[in-house]
Amino acid sequence: MRAGTWLRRWDDARAWGPGGRAERLVGWLLRPASRPWRAVSLAVLLGICVSTSLRGNWGSDNAFVVKAADALLAGGSPYDDKRFLYLPSAVVMAVPEALLPTPVLRWLLPVVMSGLLAVGWWAALRLFSVPLRSRFAVGGFALFAIAYKPYVNLVLIGNWTAISAAALPVALLLAHRGSWVRAGLVVGLAIACKPMLVPVGLLFVLARQWRGLAAAVLLPVTVSLAGALLMPSPTLFFTKTLPFLLGGQDAYALPWDASPIAVLPRLGVPQPLAVAVAFAGAGAGLWGAWRRWRRPDETDEGQLRLVETACMVMLAAFLVSRPSFDHYLLVVLPLLLASGVRPGSMPRSPWFWLALTPQVVLLPWPSELAHKRRAFKDCATLCGLAILLARRALLSGRVTLEPVTTAGSPPRTEPECAATPAASASRTAF
Repeated sequence: MRAGTWLRRWDDARAWGPGGRAERLVGWLLRPASRPWRAVSLAVLLGICVSTSLRGNWGSDNAFVVKAADALLAGGSPYDDKRFLYLPSAVVMAVPEALLPTPVLRWLLPVVMSGLLAVGWWAALRLFSVPLRSRFAVGGFALFAIAYKPYVNLVLIGNWTAISAAALPVALLLAHRGSWVRAGLVVGLAIACKPMLVPVGLLFVLARQWRGLAAAVLLPVTVSLAGALLMPSPTLFFTKTLPFLLGGQDAYALPWDASPIAVLPRLGVPQPLAVAVAFAGAGAGLWGAWRRWRRPDETDEGQLRLVETACMVMLAAFLVSRPSFDHYLLVVLPLLLASGVRPGSMPRSPWFWLALTPQVVLLPWPSELAHKRRAFKDCATLCGLAILLARRALLSGRVTLEPVTTAGSPPRTEPECAATPAASASRTAF
């Protein structure tokens, strides 16, 4: 069977509709997980944490945050280190880490990183009303942790992306329950630690939740002002750190930068064209997010629309972010995976799994793209997910016309082009 025929059959509505293969699979996954399931899942997660703590290159990214807090405690400016790229509020948030001894931090930080990712998974499951003791909840997270390589990378380097990965699902869960102000506070707290969720402000604008947007803005601004008052030369953030960040950092970050702006020139594409392609993709993504928000779903209570709009906004931002690393996708993937319990969601398409294929652990990859050239496969996954979600948002807004009958015409349940003409002088009105 040809690949195209197989993919069309996979995506057949009859296979994924009520009573189809997908519904039977989802029903099996939503049943309670047995004790061996739970024991194996816990062992997988603890094994990742322990193996991470024993590695020699542990905590590479987290070291910059701790160093910034140490500089503040010593009376210096955290922004003397050009690789500390966060807001002044992050320095305040990092002080507790700086006070912990390194041996304690070595064992504690991987557990905290895994715990934050677990919180994001929990919130994504609650958003879609998935039982927390189900096979999908218990086994799905363990399989995701062991199979998706950026998960292990994030736990290893201790990057604060984990905070955003926990905050976005929690914020969407609160927003779905009508608590937009509390959702804004959660987003604002994440921005205070790392300004990754700034694009989510567009979701508040689309929903016209101005008080929630104000909370998301004022909390990091207030904490940053307080942090700036505690440190010498806070203006270095604008004169040194911000230009360094907007320039895409330097050659140190280039091998891991998955942004099309960085990857395409390495493939021979002129830099101006690469920038134009990335911004065009981001613009299409934002247009798709707007279209997706305007199209409510009839199959649920708005969770799918909320998740896909937020994920589309974040993916559009990742396309033009400099740099854009592999673990950034951990902010959106738990939400997209949890949405798989709903008919018509992205995980029910084979193309979704094809886009994730480059990130699967132990999957063979050409040697010339391995090691520090991993940005190529990271970029492939990022662009693949963005294209799929934008296509879904832009092409799924088809309008279904209800049949309208006039006197003498029978009701029709089939398309006009396939209907058998009725013996009547009147006809179906459009």
